[in-house]
Amino acid sequence: MYRILKKALKVVSTFILLPIIATVFDSCFERGRTPSIPDIPGSVASLEKIKLGGVDQWILIRGWSTSKPVLLFLHGGPGMPAMYLAHAFQGELEKDFVVVHWDRRGAGNSYASGVDGKLTVRQTLDDTYELTRLLQDSFGQKRIYLVGHSWGTYLGMLAVWEHPEYYAAYVGMGQESMSGRRVFEVQKEFLLRKARESGDSDLVTYLQSNPPKIREDDLFRYHAELYKATNFWPLLWDGLLAPEYTFCDGINVERGVNLVNRKMVYDVISGSLADHVRHIDIPVFFFLGRYDYTTPSTLAAEYFDSLKCPLKRIVWFDHSAHFPFYEESEKFHLEMIKADSETKLFWSEANQNTKSKAQAPERIPHGS
Repeated sequence: MYRILKKALKVVSTFILLPIIATVFDSCFERGRTPSIPDIPGSVASLEKIKLGGVDQWILIRGWSTSKPVLLFLHGGPGMPAMYLAHAFQGELEKDFVVVHWDRRGAGNSYASGVDGKLTVRQTLDDTYELTRLLQDSFGQKRIYLVGHSWGTYLGMLAVWEHPEYYAAYVGMGQESMSGRRVFEVQKEFLLRKARESGDSDLVTYLQSNPPKIREDDLFRYHAELYKATNFWPLLWDGLLAPEYTFCDGINVERGVNLVNRKMVYDVISGSLADHVRHIDIPVFFFLGRYDYTTPSTLAAEYFDSLKCPLKRIVWFDHSAHFPFYEESEKFHLEMIKADSETKLFWSEANQNTKSKAQAPERIPHGS
């Protein structure tokens, strides 16, 4: 009887375990997918592997019409992708833009490309320009929108500073600006105030140590990452629902964050954006979360005031912290439409002025 029962348990275990093993195997070795946009002729929905700088990297392209303006989204981290949040915030945005997410070298779906690759700011910028030119050619657009989040704003500001001719406008969220010391001082002041208000003596003691390190968990706890949450679970949950990532891709997200943070070499500027990037030749928009102390919005606003641009506007998201595009997705969509209208008017007037100057008769000096 025992032998029969043991054999039966082995058979049952096999039938239970084999599907699980097969599912994990498929999840690890088959790529993710992106759902189509049904019943919309001329729409685009693709998850693609392309070569940038000679290595494989992944992009997600979604939009209701390929004739709409292209919006290239630069994620933060520097190794924390945003592609996994696409379906959580950009459904309406896809009606008015072709939205492109890019998992950069070592990040997310592109984790493998960073393991033995060159992780420098210069190489990442070169990859950005190569992808930009590819999108310009693919969609027949002379200029595209560049939208940065968190560390992506550092990359984005350098990109539009070096090559403004590629871009229609720049939008920064969770905008980096000042030196690390200034950021630390603002974060410490904020957390000390919150800790004292809540009676968190342990945090007060920790922050008064010399020198303390600002912990991300503390920023979450006091709503400085997500205004309506005290931890990363909302982001994680939406990530688990993202069809563009397999189970193993999801594991690689954290591995990529650690890899890129550890290996990234800063070889373009020494110091902060505010120290070097003071003038941009295209329209610039800062979309700032009112409660963002991860990249403090107060410092970003200070940087914005000093920035010289032909057109600039700051937009405050009053119910957001570090993720305004995600926390107030409807407002983000509407503000992007408004920014698009302002940008098109700006370029129309700029082109008209250029034509007028070119057509103006040469002035003959008096007395000739």
